[in-house]
Amino acid sequence: MTVSWSAYRRARRRSRQAWALLATCAAAVLAAVFWFFTAGQFAAAGPAPDAPTEAPVFDPAWMKPVAQPHAVPAGPALSALDGLAVKGRAAGTGYDREEYGQAWLDVDRNGCDTRNDILRRDLVDVVFAEGSRCKVAAGHFREPYTGRDVVFQRGSESSRAVQIDHVVALGDAWQKGAQGLSARDRQSLANDPLNLIAVDGPANQQKSSADAATWLPKSAAVRCHYVARQISVKAAYGLWVTEAEKDAMKRVLSSCPDQPTIRTR
Repeated sequence: MTVSWSAYRRARRRSRQAWALLATCAAAVLAAVFWFFTAGQFAAAGPAPDAPTEAPVFDPAWMKPVAQPHAVPAGPALSALDGLAVKGRAAGTGYDREEYGQAWLDVDRNGCDTRNDILRRDLVDVVFAEGSRCKVAAGHFREPYTGRDVVFQRGSESSRAVQIDHVVALGDAWQKGAQGLSARDRQSLANDPLNLIAVDGPANQQKSSADAATWLPKSAAVRCHYVARQISVKAAYGLWVTEAEKDAMKRVLSSCPDQPTIRTR
C-alpha cells in the first residue's frame, strides 16, 4: 500500500496536534496537583459558619506566665516573620518526647498540670472532678480547627475526642532550633500556653508534626491567628522557619496583613 505525500503530511500534522493536546492536559493536571498540595487543600474547606477566629491564650486569674527566652515582638505578625531566620531542617536524629521533659508538667507552678490548665482555659461550662480544683472532668467548646461544637468528657476512650495541640509541633521544633535550647527552655516550650490549644482529636492526629507548609486548620477562619501564633512561638524560643514554611505563612497573612503577634504578657 502506497501513501501519498500529502496524506503523510496530514497524518503527521494530526499526530503533532494530538501530542500537543496531551502535553497541555498533562500540564494542567500537574498544575492542579501542585495547587492542591500547596494552597488548594486549605482553600477548599472554607470557614464554617460562626467558626472561631482565634483561640484563648492566657488567663491571669489563675495562670502564671511561663519564662520565654525571648520577648515576642509587638506589631504585625508579618514583620515578626521577617525577623525569623530561614534555614533548612536539621536532622531529626535524637528526637524524643522526653527531650522536652515529662509530659504536662506544672511549669508555671500554679498547682495544676498543663493539660488541665489548657482544658480549663479553652472549654466552657467546665466541670471539675469531685474533690479536685484542677482535674477537668467535662466541658464543651466551639473547636477552632474545624469550627464544630465538641464535647469533652473525661474517660479512657472519650478523652481522645479533645487533645492538646502544640501549635509549633515538638518534632518540628526539634528540627528548627530546639536541639540547641536548654532543657529548661524546652520544658517551657512544651508547656507554654502560647504554644498550646485544645482541639479536635482527629485534627490533631492529622497534623502530627507538620508545619504551615503542609498543614493548616480545616477552618479558614482561624488560620490568621494560627499562623501568627506559630510565628510568635518561634520568635519567643529562637526557632527558625524553612523557605517553604515562610512562603505558606505569607500566603495566609496576605489576607490579614494587620494580624498582630500573639503574646501572653
